[in-house]
Amino acid sequence: MSLNPRLVKESFSLVEPVADKATAYFYGRLFAESPHLRGMFPPAMDVQRDRLFRALTRVVWSLDSPDGLAAHLGQLGRDHRKYGVLAEHYTAVGNALLATIRRFAAEIWNDEIEAAWVAAYTAAADLMIGSAESDAGVSPAWWLAEVVDHELRRPDIAVVTLRPEQRLPYAAGQYVTVQTARWPRVWRTFSIANAPRPDNTIRLHVRSVPGGWVSTALTRHTRIGDTLMLGPPMGTMTPCEHSTRDVLCVAGGTGLAPLKAIVEHVIASGRRPRIHLLHGARTAAELYDLPDLLRMQESFPWLQVLPVVSGDPSYDGMRGHLPEVTRRFRSWSEHDVYVCGPAGMVEETVLRLRDDGVPPPRIHRDVVRGEH
Repeated sequence: MSLNPRLVKESFSLVEPVADKATAYFYGRLFAESPHLRGMFPPAMDVQRDRLFRALTRVVWSLDSPDGLAAHLGQLGRDHRKYGVLAEHYTAVGNALLATIRRFAAEIWNDEIEAAWVAAYTAAADLMIGSAESDAGVSPAWWLAEVVDHELRRPDIAVVTLRPEQRLPYAAGQYVTVQTARWPRVWRTFSIANAPRPDNTIRLHVRSVPGGWVSTALTRHTRIGDTLMLGPPMGTMTPCEHSTRDVLCVAGGTGLAPLKAIVEHVIASGRRPRIHLLHGARTAAELYDLPDLLRMQESFPWLQVLPVVSGDPSYDGMRGHLPEVTRRFRSWSEHDVYVCGPAGMVEETVLRLRDDGVPPPRIHRDVVRGEH
């Protein structure tokens, strides 16, 4: 059975406008047919529904890029081990997914489209199952990590340092999912804010958001000595190891975390590229990590830290919105560029950089991690 990305995408385009209804139907169908699976999911399903549809959208629109899709599905398969997902669970999920697409794309549904979805899901599930089985022999499903430091930099921002009990293999720029004892089965993603260290500690930059269960628990209720659970590292916004180009990093808010890790990695590599790090916030008080960034700048003369404030006209420094500020400098077309922050800021920055001549393959992007 061969893949037919065109048919999958055409039918999925009818489901996208009714994503909320489709995801609600999917989980209703899944739990009705396999009620024992409900215990694997968090009590509140709103965030889970959003993540399911984002993941499905990415898979559907990446069917024409098999190499990148395979890497992404491999990561998902390894990550799903922490939920207790087994190979037989994929059949129940596949049946519920097929029933959902059939219902919401009913106006064009036929045997050919059904065969295309079966082929696509079977290939995706096989990749995820194979990756999970390969990983089971070499890595734990999750890591226990002790909180060894907790700094409340602002009422809503904490810098949390963790020491996993087992070595956590990751690359600078990646992120992990985090679960607290306060909210079992609720996992949220946070970027790691440092390059790998000999002492195996990792640092997270956490901003609590209204209604954010895990982010609020990490900022307000977590103490030194507490234990957290970490999922396997994920993400592809990692340093270009063999590049000799200079580097631009554009960070909005706590989107600083993975970019700081990338800068640390470049410094430790022995390379000496010029690095411009733009860190934007609404007010000067929200530049929560500026003292540490300035210390990095003092120890590495090739690094230039540029704090940017967008919402305070009295700020005695660079003012403006990050996407616009990047255009005040000379061209970045010969740089490797890393962008992380709120989704709107990332999208606009990437568009402006492309318009200014930066080749798309040199722009590495991610949205800010956490409960946003």
